[in-house]
Formats: sequence, structure tokens, C-alpha cells
Amino acid sequence: MAIRKILVPLSSVVAGEAALSAALLVARVWNAHVSAVHVRVDSRDVAPLAGEGLSGAMIEEMMTATEKESAARAGLVHAMFHRYVTEQDIAIGEARPGMETPTASFAAVIGREEELIAQQARLADLTVVARPSVGEDVSSSDTLHAVLFDSGRPVLLAPPACPQSMGQRICVAWNGTAESASAVSSALAWLKKAAAVRILSAEEYQRRGPAAQDLADYLMLHGVSAELAMFRPIDREVGAGLLAAAHEFGADLLCMGAYSHSRLRQLILGGVTRYILEHADLPVLLKH
Repeated sequence: MAIRKILVPLSSVVAGEAALSAALLVARVWNAHVSAVHVRVDSRDVAPLAGEGLSGAMIEEMMTATEKESAARAGLVHAMFHRYVTEQDIAIGEARPGMETPTASFAAVIGREEELIAQQARLADLTVVARPSVGEDVSSSDTLHAVLFDSGRPVLLAPPACPQSMGQRICVAWNGTAESASAVSSALAWLKKAAAVRILSAEEYQRRGPAAQDLADYLMLHGVSAELAMFRPIDREVGAGLLAAAHEFGADLLCMGAYSHSRLRQLILGGVTRYILEHADLPVLLKH
């Protein structure tokens, strides 16, 4: 399915720049609409957190300060959005049927970001989220995980530096799981447009299910010619080996299933998904 609507949560300027840059690049590839959303904190949520012993006036002051801070952040994010879209010469306006050029819109809403974004993502073809910053605990990326687990839709993990191209050379990380099969289904339109596709597999990565050759045969039925390549873990890290193999191919997009093992197990013990979320320096299309 072609990409027509791209959702981009913009929580801050720094992370928002990476996500928006990637989203605008995708919009140009597909002539899609970018729906940028900034979720403002509801000042009323401060009251239950104030605790006992605070007077009504103190709570009111905290709510006022929260509102001012939230409004200031929203203004900065909106200004960043307008600057990036203008520099890319992309029209600001709402999505419309049959559009032949990319467009973008911005909205600021109030509520809980992870809940609102996951809900809106259900009617978006793709949600673009910035990779957690260095030193940030990936387990705290509530919005990213909410979209992965609660939207039923794919997520594009945007690297800190926007690539020059996306989707020309695609690597598919395959381990035979339902999650990797779902990721392939979500990426099929990308795979059909790509100039080159390589399926990456490893003994340490494979689970019970179809092998990489089976995937190649399946993709051939859809008109996608994919080559096969094995990779090896680096320092016992399967994720490190996967990224190295993608770079060796010159990939500008990596497609993979997310959390074949449970999220809790990966966050505690580590895993391929967690490694990719923490270290990926190229766009990654993820699907749970």
C-alpha cells in the first residue's frame, strides 16, 4: 500500500528536527501528507501530583507555571515545523485525495502524548519517531512503544542525521517470526520501489518459522528480486552485526520486526530490538 499519510509526534525541538526531516523525505518519495502533532501537557494533571500539605494557591501557581512552560514549548516546536517545511518548499495545508505533491500540517493538542499519538497512528500509514538520544533509557520512550504496541501500524525510527535518500537500497532483517512477517508486509510498497533489496539472516537471530530463502521466494511473487546474505554477531551482539551488515550493503532503510521476544525481557536482558533502538544510524522501519 502506498504511503499517503505520515504522522509525526513533535515533543521537542531537538528530537522533532530529526523526526520531521525524515518524515519530509518520505513525503517527497510518496507525495504524502505529513501530519505533525505536538501534545501539550494538561496543567490539570499537576494537581493530583502536588501531594498533601500544599495550599490551593500553591497548586494554582504550579498549574499556571506548567501552562506557561507548555505554551512556550509549543511555540518553539511550531516555529521549528514552519521553518523546516518552508525550507523544503512543501505546501502547508490539509491532506486531500489524489494529491500529487507533498503537503504538511501542524496541530497542538492537550493530553497524554503516548495515548493520543497511538490512537492517531491507527489511521496513519506511517508514524515517524526520532531515535532516543544517547544516554536516554529506551524503556522511557513511551510514545515510541505506544505506537508499536497499540496502533497496529508501522513505525519509522528516524536517525539523528537525516539521510540523503530513503528506500533505494533496503535491507530486510528476517528471523521467521510473525513480527518480521508483519514488517515485510508493511514494507512491501517500499520493496517494490527499491533499486536493490537484501535479506539479512543469522543462525543466532533465526526463530522457528520460514527461512530467508522462503521469504525471497515469496517476494519474487510480488515482483521483488532480493538477494540473500548471512551476518554474524559482533561481540555477541546480534544487533551490532545486523547494523554492520546493513551498512556493508549501503542500505538507506532497514526493515525489521520489533520485539519478537517480550518487551520486558528485552528491556531487562537486552535484545536485537533494544540494540537497534539505541544505536541505529539509518532509518529503520519497525513493526510489532
